[in-house]
Amino acid sequence: MKQMFISDLHLDPGLEYLHEGFLRFLQTEASSADHLYILGDLFEVWLGDDHDTKFNHSIINALKEVKNPVFLMHGNRDFLIGDAFCKAAEVALLEEPSVIETPAGAALLLHGDTLCTRDLAYMDARKTLRSAEFQNDFLGKPLSERDAIARQLRGASKSHTRETAADIMDVTTEEVVNALADAGVSIMIHGHTHRPAAHRLRVNENDATRYVLGDWGETMQYLLIEDETPRLLTYSVRV
Repeated sequence: MKQMFISDLHLDPGLEYLHEGFLRFLQTEASSADHLYILGDLFEVWLGDDHDTKFNHSIINALKEVKNPVFLMHGNRDFLIGDAFCKAAEVALLEEPSVIETPAGAALLLHGDTLCTRDLAYMDARKTLRSAEFQNDFLGKPLSERDAIARQLRGASKSHTRETAADIMDVTTEEVVNALADAGVSIMIHGHTHRPAAHRLRVNENDATRYVLGDWGETMQYLLIEDETPRLLTYSVRV
């Protein structure tokens, strides 16, 4: 069994090198994987499954061509991906959190933003954006209005990032420990923080490891599990 985990691609029509790098990744590295897991923020923004563009179709078609199963989890940028997208792309939508079996043992998968509990402003905003009331209202608006709202929200997010200490926006250790303990596993895999690393910790007097995936820039780091030792590997997005 060979499993690959990626996240935080933030695909955007204005960044062609990311688009090309992702398509190349699917055709090369991912082609040898039995399972590919995308743990959120595949897109920089997702306005709804009815957002019918050439760019979106190119991603849907690329995912559809992957021979082995692809699993997708919502991120904080693309949480409006729905059943229509998944059906068209032939991917399975994972609930967050999810526990899966890997060659290294059972692993807890998350996007990662729910672990950042010290960022109170973000957590409040997340609660609103993930509510059924907000999403039903948003998806009922014309695409042009949705785009304007999304631009406004991205601007507010960038301002919040500039004005908030980096450690506040990172995960809360106690939340990580509690999540692993509740799941009864010793491996956690997530993205969101853009700080790829393998963190060793103790949970209920047992060894555990938190693997953080990298965001996609000139390079990115993804996780490969094909034996008892997961490995963070580097991929050149731009060639």
